[in-house]
Amino acid sequence: MMKPPRHRLVPTNVAALAVGVSEATIRKWVSRGKITRYGAPNCPSEFDIDELTEIAMRRRPCPPRRPVTAQH
Repeated sequence: MMKPPRHRLVPTNVAALAVGVSEATIRKWVSRGKITRYGAPNCPSEFDIDELTEIAMRRRPCPPRRPVTAQH
């Protein structure tokens, strides 16, 4: 029998640092359904580090393209 995957949870301040946004933005994302909040009501919020990593990767800008030059 397989166990359900375990979430590696971090508090709001670490979540904000991981994604490069403010704690207010993390709370806004929760209210908009962009990110999952773990924890009971009236308890500190926690967030899954794997979900945060996915968001951070999507937010990271692509590196600038180098011009292709013909080699002789």
